[in-house]
Amino acid sequence: MVQSVRDLSPSLLWNHFADLNAVPRPSKRETRVIEFMRKFGESLGLKTLVDEVGNVIVRKPASPGMEDRIPTVMQSHLDMVHQKNADTDFDFETQGIEMYVDDDWVKARGTTLGADNGIGVASIMTILASDDIAHPALEALFTIDEETGMTGAKGLKGGLLDGKILLNLDTEEDHEITIGCAGGVDVTATRKYLAERVPEAAVGYRITIRGLKGGHSGVEIHLGRGNANKLMNRLLWGAAREFDIRVAEIDGGSLRNAIPRESTALIAIAADRSKDFESWIADEASVIGDEYSDTDPLAEIGCESITLPETLLPSDLQRTLLGTIYGCPNGIWRMSPRIDGLVQTSNNLARVLVKDGEVMIGCLTRGSVNSERDDLAKAVAATFALTGASIEISGEYTGWQPSPESAIVKLMTALYVELFDSQPHVCACHAGLECGILGQNYPDMEMISFGPNIYGPHSPDERVQISSVEKFWGFLLETLKRIPAA
Repeated sequence: MVQSVRDLSPSLLWNHFADLNAVPRPSKRETRVIEFMRKFGESLGLKTLVDEVGNVIVRKPASPGMEDRIPTVMQSHLDMVHQKNADTDFDFETQGIEMYVDDDWVKARGTTLGADNGIGVASIMTILASDDIAHPALEALFTIDEETGMTGAKGLKGGLLDGKILLNLDTEEDHEITIGCAGGVDVTATRKYLAERVPEAAVGYRITIRGLKGGHSGVEIHLGRGNANKLMNRLLWGAAREFDIRVAEIDGGSLRNAIPRESTALIAIAADRSKDFESWIADEASVIGDEYSDTDPLAEIGCESITLPETLLPSDLQRTLLGTIYGCPNGIWRMSPRIDGLVQTSNNLARVLVKDGEVMIGCLTRGSVNSERDDLAKAVAATFALTGASIEISGEYTGWQPSPESAIVKLMTALYVELFDSQPHVCACHAGLECGILGQNYPDMEMISFGPNIYGPHSPDERVQISSVEKFWGFLLETLKRIPAA
């Protein structure tokens, strides 16, 4: 399957992408891809550095005749979100991504593709390896752990880079030129509990939610897609009131930056209420299916009889926990009053785990206004503190404030019009890009972000458009050629 990807154009870019995707590289476990990139830079005879946190920097002199141009940084992140469908047998620690071509798209079989940000990485690799592409003096910056903490960008020290312009290749719409982004913070609630015994004359059920689209909790949070944790809690809260069910386990969602697609709950119910319960679940599934028929047409809600669970969540904690999850803000909190169509603040109820005497709730709160983002995070924290949970607010990263009048923004906007005979969408986004963090140690560096069409990032529906990669590649090459003199 990889061979068909290798046959695409531009050939060298797609071959570098295939080489990269053969290397396991989930966030926070990037040792192999760091070594892969270090060896790549050194194999080209280029100065290559791995800094103390694991970022890889490769320096390439200007091509002949471009020595007087402004030194430029090209930046992408090495890690990828590791998400798979529940029925996909795949180990992100040991396996390379299984890619295939579907018409004008490259996709993966049941997992995330890693085009976010692998296409950017592969593009930079192609330029580093070339001997016929015009470019100024370049520094290729490959950061780590962008997806789960931005620790690579946070750990990059000032003074390591000489470039005065930074091209971030992590935008996912080819008509967009991104000049600002949101920051984020994690909210985690944890507590222990003493499990209770299952009452007599009870039977067990497993409730499942699957088939939701999920996706990126920043760039796709405004699309109204179902959150499996919120929908599961809706079912459990209603069933607890209607049938006095008892919860044994809940396991929903996974990564902070992914809208939850799946959730499973184990419950106990009085045997004489079981048939009515099954009918009620079927009715609720139909209602939810109708509500989300446009955004999540493949959603499935199932209910099956299982062996009776051995222990249950204490009844008082169950009542409080289901109530606070119900009340937890999720999705858009506030739209920007200044930038039309921009989500300013949001929360993603990303993870709900109740099992073996422990509760863990995980949220990612995003915002382009730090004070409002932090206020929402405190509201989420206060909600779950009502359960007696311990609260941790961590992983804060700042947003990137737009500079629409910068020289690189003007240059690339005009170049886009020249190449494609249309105006680009110059915008800020609700996702977290590394530019704001990098700018703290490099405040005088002009920054901009762009890239090809990548749809469904952070989900197994992730796909990259082949024709768009070719468009993006031409835009990138022409940009490098037009970098002005220092």
